[in-house]
Amino acid sequence: MLAEERRQQILEWIRKEGKVIAKDLSEKFEMSIDSIRRDLTIMEDQGLLKKTYGGAILNTPSPKVRTLPMPDSNRYGESAAHQDAISKKAASFINHHDTVFIGGAGIQYGMLKHLPTDFPFTVITNSIKIAEDIRKLENITSYLIGGRLRFESSGIIDTLAIEMISKFTIDTCFLTGGGITENGISTATPEGAAFTRAVSKVSRQRICLAPHEKMGHQMFVVSIPIETIDIMITDIEASETTIQHIQRRKVKVTFANKQDTKEV
Repeated sequence: MLAEERRQQILEWIRKEGKVIAKDLSEKFEMSIDSIRRDLTIMEDQGLLKKTYGGAILNTPSPKVRTLPMPDSNRYGESAAHQDAISKKAASFINHHDTVFIGGAGIQYGMLKHLPTDFPFTVITNSIKIAEDIRKLENITSYLIGGRLRFESSGIIDTLAIEMISKFTIDTCFLTGGGITENGISTATPEGAAFTRAVSKVSRQRICLAPHEKMGHQMFVVSIPIETIDIMITDIEASETTIQHIQRRKVKVTFANKQDTKEV
């Protein structure tokens, strides 16, 4: 089979399934994985797809730099398997007597069902929704950051919230954003970015929850530079190029396996 014919079949497969796995392509075409990945690199250079650590996905247009917040009914609905896997792995970093920050994004809310129940720790949050859920858990001491209530979101991010969070010292903060690149975590509003910077500043360890759909996208304003992140948790569908750029900034990147969440 000619290389162009093989690549056309790969493209047809990815258009049908939304993604391809390098191992599956290797078996289908009876080729080494390295040869398949060379094909995928050529196709990525042609703008036909985006390489991931597991294979490739369709090359989708970048989202707008500013988008309206999702309503809480969508934000806190059922998460995708890869998002749930990232949430679960993030929760596994919480240790005995830790003080941690958990924000109000959907993937942060997804951590709640995976939080440890067999030892005490403290959670600080700026999300009314998260505060309402964790206050019922006996092993968790919880604090809600105060400030102006917003109609569009249960998260509190104004100047009062920034002043209040600056008075704490936090062992680990779990951060995310609408976009994550080698430049940093970015978001749609200057207020949200300023609050994330304030949380990062008072935290000893910073863990970024980075599902593949956020990777490689730059939103309106950068909240913190990527080199301030200690650990990034993503999934195997994340852009290989973006991850390599981030790793060059000395950020430890770890992958969450969605197979680990089947029992939940």
